[in-house]
Amino acid sequence: MTKGRAVFRLAGCLLVTIAAAGGDGTAAAAQAAGRGAIKGHVRLMGKSPGNPIIRMGMDPMCAKINAGKRVVQETVVTSTDGGLANVFVKLQGTFPQTPVPTTPVSVDQHGCVYSPRVVGARVGQMLQVRNSDELMHNVHGLSVGGNGFNVSEPKAGMVQQFRLKDEEIMLKVKCDVHSWMLTFVGVVSHPYFAVSGDAGAFEIDNVPAGTYTVQAWHERYGPLTQSVRVRAGVPTTVDFSYTGSEKAGP
Repeated sequence: MTKGRAVFRLAGCLLVTIAAAGGDGTAAAAQAAGRGAIKGHVRLMGKSPGNPIIRMGMDPMCAKINAGKRVVQETVVTSTDGGLANVFVKLQGTFPQTPVPTTPVSVDQHGCVYSPRVVGARVGQMLQVRNSDELMHNVHGLSVGGNGFNVSEPKAGMVQQFRLKDEEIMLKVKCDVHSWMLTFVGVVSHPYFAVSGDAGAFEIDNVPAGTYTVQAWHERYGPLTQSVRVRAGVPTTVDFSYTGSEKAGP
């Protein structure tokens, strides 16, 4: 066989292999790497308790910003089928080190509320808090570890950044000027976490194959855990259900 024919035959073999993989190349790559995904939903099985209206009139400037709006404390946010939003989901355990993202996790003070309500971040990553209101806000991180901070943001456009030092489920951040303003930060040492969306769905990708404990945390209902086995190249389904009678700890 001549050299040219050998190259042509090798190229043909590669094309046949790629064609056989079809549109599932991503799954095949994940399987080859020994990794899979965890997908699921978090649901509230009982009746949603409803959320209290925020008394924006306690600060006339907040009232002016929200004129004509009915702003509520979004403690329990559910979809029509009971999907529960703002639940922090993470794998428990120790994992090989991976690079910490250089992009900060961002939270905004806008309309006299924090947004988003729940975020996740890595140990060593920056938490960035912006004041988008033309009035005084405060950023107070209530930590049981080394993630605490307490600084002011007196005008719009100001940004404070804090490097997160320790794992913590969860870091509570408030505004001392407006007591109703809250956000929660899940701080973990690995990338295997997610926050449930408006329909209660979540997904954690690129998880090494193995057996793990998965923890879900909600600010009102506290933690739930389940055991899960992740197989390479395929998604594993894990669903969590709160009855509505659970209570979060202090």
